[in-house]
Amino acid sequence: MELQHILHMNGGEGDTSYAKNSSYQNLVLTKAKPVLERCMRELLPANLPNINKCIKVADLGCSSGPNTLLTAWNIIQSIDKVGQEKKNALEPPTIQIFLNDLFQNDFNSVFKSLPSFYRKLEKENGRKIGSCQIAAMPGSFYGRLFPEESMHFLHSSYGLHWLSQVPSGLVTESGISVNKGSIYSSKASCPPAQKAYLDQFMKDFTTFLRMHSELGTVGFTWPNTPYFHV
Repeated sequence: MELQHILHMNGGEGDTSYAKNSSYQNLVLTKAKPVLERCMRELLPANLPNINKCIKVADLGCSSGPNTLLTAWNIIQSIDKVGQEKKNALEPPTIQIFLNDLFQNDFNSVFKSLPSFYRKLEKENGRKIGSCQIAAMPGSFYGRLFPEESMHFLHSSYGLHWLSQVPSGLVTESGISVNKGSIYSSKASCPPAQKAYLDQFMKDFTTFLRMHSELGTVGFTWPNTPYFHV
C-alpha cells in the first residue's frame, strides 16, 4: 500500500495528538498573517463580485486540530478586511474552503468543530451561515486534486517539506542507512544523504508547481524546515 494512504498526523485531542503538539506551527501562522493579507490584496480585484461571487480556496496539508480552522479563519478575515477597505464594497463574496491532507487525516475532529466556528464567524464577522463553506479534499498535494482553472488561492504552511517518497540512495546495497536511521535531513546528515533529500525535494516541488499552476491560483507557502520523507 502506498505511504500516502496510511500516513497521517496523530488525530484526536490526546496528549500525543497533533492538536496538542502544534504550538510552533500556530506561532508561524500568526506571524505569517500579514503576508496572507498582502497576498489577498494582490489577488482580489477592485470589484469583489467579479470572482463569480465565490472565492475558492484550498489549504494544502491542513492536518487537524485548532490550527486547521485558525488557517481558515485567517483566510476569511483577510478576504473580508480587503473587501472592507474597498470603497463602495458590495456584499462580501461566498468563500469556499477545501481542507486538504492525506486520506487518513482526522477530518472528523475538524468537522465536529465547524458549528462553533460558523457561530463565531457570524458573531464577529457578520457572515451568515452558508456564506462560508468548508469541505475536505483528501489526497496528496503532489497529485491532481482540483479541475483546471477552478481555484483562486492556495495556502500551505509547514507542508511542503514533507516529501512524496523516501529519497533514493539512502540505503546501501548491504542495507545500511547512510542517514543514521533518521527520517529527515539535517546538518548532521552526511553529504550524500543531504543531496538525496535535496534532489527529491526539487522533484517534488517542481511537480507541485506544475500541477497547481494549472489551477489559476496565487500561492502562499512556508516551506522553511528540514525535508522529511513520508
